Amino acid sequence: MGSIRLEDNATLRILRAADKGKYGILAAVGYNLEQVLGFVKAAERKRSPLIIQLFPWAITSSNGVLVHAAAQAARQASVPVAVHLDHCQDEDMVKQACELPFDSIMVDMSHHSKEQNLAKTKELVAYCHAHGKAAEAEPGRIEGGEDGVSDTLDLAGLMTTAEEAQQFVDAGVDLLAPAFGNVHGEYGPRGIVLDFERYSMLLPPLLNQINKITKANNVLIALHGVTGFSDSLFQNLIESGVRKINVNKDILRDYYALLEQKVNKSPFTQVVDEAVEKVAEALARQMDAVGSSGKA
Repeated sequence: MGSIRLEDNATLRILRAADKGKYGILAAVGYNLEQVLGFVKAAERKRSPLIIQLFPWAITSSNGVLVHAAAQAARQASVPVAVHLDHCQDEDMVKQACELPFDSIMVDMSHHSKEQNLAKTKELVAYCHAHGKAAEAEPGRIEGGEDGVSDTLDLAGLMTTAEEAQQFVDAGVDLLAPAFGNVHGEYGPRGIVLDFERYSMLLPPLLNQINKITKANNVLIALHGVTGFSDSLFQNLIESGVRKINVNKDILRDYYALLEQKVNKSPFTQVVDEAVEKVAEALARQMDAVGSSGKA
């Protein structure tokens, strides 16, 4: 089945505008209300669209309260802000999330076999669409793991193929998260080696092949695993078709460092305000890097 058109979906509105303008949108992973407030503060300061991103843990730990808080922060923002559920690896939780105020959901079945990943994704994407949620999926398997995403930690990465990208597009996904050398968490001794700059007479870079498929079908590319990326690398990836850029560790390091320095040494309300500001400053720098500043 083809992708259902979700004209009023906040995530897709933000990303399609970015696609038209050829800039990136940050999807910032938050774990608490202070971080969410810092994200929105950065977006308003930079006049940048934003996606607030939560892990399934945010549903289970607070019975959805953090999701509702993020959605309220998005509604109150003076710039376009969407709320996205990242790496939902449980089929029942995908359906539960469809009853919560998410704009989009990552249906992550990449811990299954390739065949099961595709079949389960197709079924769950249809369920998301029926509930007005845009859907992201991961053909192949991105290496590594993040706090809140554990099922793939012990599984090997699987590079996405052009054939798989086409199959997932045909399954109706709105956002495609390919594995092309990107790694969740820290990159190892080999460093950052992505299959998008290798030019050959016989075979174009993998990301370029995927971008050709997604563009032809009005599907957007989501980038996972950007820890340590330079501004120039972000710009090159955006030129290669990336639009949604997931950020986590790099935007929260200063926040955690400030808590370590000041908790129990300064009034806690002051610490919270300063910590929110640290998040805002870090995310604002990244907004400049991906070109979304001034686009709201």
